Amino acid sequence: MIGFGGGPLDRIVAVGAHCDDIAIGAGGTLLALCRARPGIRVDALVLSGGGSEREQEEQAALAAFCPGADLRLTVHKLPDGRLPAHWEEAKAAVEELRLGTDPDLVLAPRSDDAHQDHRGLAQLIPTAFRDHLVLGYEIVKWDGDLGRMTAYQPLTPEIAEQKVGLLQEHYPSQRHRPWYDREAFLGLARIRGIECHERYAEAFAVTKLTLDLGAPTPGALTLGD
Repeated sequence: MIGFGGGPLDRIVAVGAHCDDIAIGAGGTLLALCRARPGIRVDALVLSGGGSEREQEEQAALAAFCPGADLRLTVHKLPDGRLPAHWEEAKAAVEELRLGTDPDLVLAPRSDDAHQDHRGLAQLIPTAFRDHLVLGYEIVKWDGDLGRMTAYQPLTPEIAEQKVGLLQEHYPSQRHRPWYDREAFLGLARIRGIECHERYAEAFAVTKLTLDLGAPTPGALTLGD
């Protein structure tokens, strides 16, 4: 598993505005990464849900999505849907995360996500992680904000099915939502798979990417099978 220029992926950061955001947007990628790189460090930050049943769900879920990883999860207590009004707290949380790690990859919401909490967190990430590869994940919702993506992580059928199973198992508080079902998650993965000539995939937005094509051992970014 190598990054651009041949560097290894040893540390990653995953951030979400809400418990379940990371798993929905990048759960398959986390499974692939952690399988391919036992012991990889995963620093995860969630801005809301702290102290509630949702935090307990998130702890169990991310442990399952990051098998064998050195997982370090922090869940804050910002009110759901109110991130713009708590900008300083959110910014401080992101900056504190940055002080504790220098990741090879950051998984975060898309900067054009229609949800104000997702979008606000996405805007904060490049202010703290200025020289890092940031992949912006997508979350299907009623807003209809899915668009054309620029990066894809293929998922084997096994990992795609495992992702859906873990989402259903670990987030019982979300099962009542009309979009929270197997068809939605697997359907989007199938569409993104078609777009990259694979069966299933997760797709990401990349707003800035620095290449090192002249490195002695060049390689494409691959996140495992």
